[in-house]
Amino acid sequence: MRLQVVLLYSHPKYLSNIVTREHKHNSEIWSCDIMIAGAGFAGSLSALALKQSGFEVCLVEKKSHPRFTIGESSTPIADMILRDLSVKYSLHWLKPLSRYGTWQEQYPEIQCGIKRGFSYYKHNPGQSFSTDQSHNNELLVAASASDERSDTNWFRADVDSFLVKKVREYGIPYFENTEITGCILDEKLTFSVQSSESISKIKADFYIDATGGSNLIASLFNVNASHDSLLTNSRAIYSHFDGLETWSDQLEKLNISRSDYPYNPDNSALHHLIDEGWIWMLRFKTGRTSVGLMLDQNKNKGNEDKTAEEEWRSIIGKYPSLWELFELASLSDEPGSLVKTGRLQRSLIRAAGDRWVALPHSAGFVDPLHSTGIAHTLTGIEKVIEILVANWKNKSRLQKKVQRYSYGVLEELRFIDKLVDGCYKVMPHFRLFNTWSILYFTAAIWYEQRRLKGDRPTHFLSAGNEELRAIVDQSYQELKDMNLTDPSAQEITAFRECVRQRIEPYNIAGLLDPKARNMYRHTVAEL
Repeated sequence: MRLQVVLLYSHPKYLSNIVTREHKHNSEIWSCDIMIAGAGFAGSLSALALKQSGFEVCLVEKKSHPRFTIGESSTPIADMILRDLSVKYSLHWLKPLSRYGTWQEQYPEIQCGIKRGFSYYKHNPGQSFSTDQSHNNELLVAASASDERSDTNWFRADVDSFLVKKVREYGIPYFENTEITGCILDEKLTFSVQSSESISKIKADFYIDATGGSNLIASLFNVNASHDSLLTNSRAIYSHFDGLETWSDQLEKLNISRSDYPYNPDNSALHHLIDEGWIWMLRFKTGRTSVGLMLDQNKNKGNEDKTAEEEWRSIIGKYPSLWELFELASLSDEPGSLVKTGRLQRSLIRAAGDRWVALPHSAGFVDPLHSTGIAHTLTGIEKVIEILVANWKNKSRLQKKVQRYSYGVLEELRFIDKLVDGCYKVMPHFRLFNTWSILYFTAAIWYEQRRLKGDRPTHFLSAGNEELRAIVDQSYQELKDMNLTDPSAQEITAFRECVRQRIEPYNIAGLLDPKARNMYRHTVAEL
C-alpha cells in the first residue's frame, strides 16, 4: 500500500505550490516538475525563479554549504541580468547584489570586493616590473564609474550559502549531501539518489544541470564531453591568501606613477601576465585574496610530477615583483593549500536532450581570463527559465527551444574560446596582447549597449553577430600566420591598425585610441 502525503507551505504566497512525497517499502520518493542538480549560485537562482513562476522545484546538492569555491568576479552584463531577474521574478532582495554600494548597505556580512574594471600588467623574467609614461606594459579598462556603482568580486562560499538560505526560506525542497547515481527515462525522469536524507528516488518531468561540471550529464544521459574541440589549453594552480601586499604599494616602491589611472588596480580583476601564462588576483574587503596561476600547457610541459607548491615557487620566483608581493602572504585556512588542476577546457557535445538542459557552466568551460563565467551562466539561467515558462505545456515546442538553446551555448563557448586562445598565443608580447584583448572588450561593450537599449542580443558577448564573429575569425587567422616567436614592430603596428579599423562600427568606447595610452575610463555602460 502506498500513502501519499501533501505538504503545504506556510507562507501564503506558496499555498498553491505543492510537492508530493510517496512512501513505499520504507523508501521515500519525491516528485516535482523540475529537478535541479547543483546548489551553487546558478542552481539556487534557477530554483528560486522557477518557484516564483509557479513550478514545483526540487534542488539537489552533492555536498553542503558553506564550502570553499574559488573567487569569481561579476561584470556589467552579470549585474544587468541580476537586476532583470530580480524584477521579473519578484526577487526584490537580489537586486542589491548587482552593485558594490547597495551590496554593502544591505548585506555587509556577505564577503565581496570592489571590481572597478580589468587591469593587466606584463612582467618579464628576471626583471622587476617596469613601464613608461605611455603605459606600454599596462592596460586598465574601467567597467564602472565609481566604487558605489562598481561590479564585485564574489566570495563564493558566502554568496552560495546566502542563496541556499533563500531557497529554504521560499520552501523549496532542498537535499544536500545527496548524490545522483542514475536516471531512468520513462513517463517521468526517475533519478536514483544516495542521501543522508531518507530518500532513494526523485521523479521529475524535467532536469536542469547546474553542477558546473560535465561528469553527471555524461553518466546520466550518455553525452560525452570533449577537450579537443576547444583551442585553449590551460591549467591552474590556485588558492586563497591572507596578508597579500597590494599591487599599488608595490608600484609605489618601484616609483611607478598611478596619477592617470582610472581607478585603484587592487579594486579590480587584476591580471599579471607572464611568459608561462597569467595570474589572477581578486581582493575581498576582509583582506583575503583569491589568487590563481594559469599556465599555458602548450608552453609548460613536463611539470606534471612537481607538486603544486614546487611549481608555484619555481614560476613565481622568476618574477621579482611578484615574488616580493607574496613574500609575507600566507595561505588562508580555506582551502589551506595550493590546488593544482589538469586541463580545464571541456565542452559537452550537446547542452540539452530529452527533458534535460545544462546551464552554460555545466555545458563547458574555457578559462577565467576576462571574467566571463558568472555573466555567461546568468545568461543561460535567463534563457532556460524563459523557455520553460513559455513552452511548458507544449512538450514538442519545448524540446525544439532547448535544442536551439544548446546550439547557442556551444556557439558562445567557441567564441569565448577563440578570444581567450588568441590571448594565450600573444601573452609574451604585450602590444599584441593589448590589441587582441580589445576584441573581447568590443564584444562585451556592444552586448551591454544593445541590452540597455532593450534590444537584448540572442547570444552572450554578441556571439550571434555574424559580422563581429567574422572580425574575430579574420584577426585570429592573421595571428596564426604571424611569426609569434619574434614578431617585428612593423607587424604588431600593422595588426593593431587592422583591428582598430575592423572594430570601428562597434567601437563606441575609443578602444585602441593612442591618446588613451592604455588607460580606458569611458567604456562604462550607464547602468
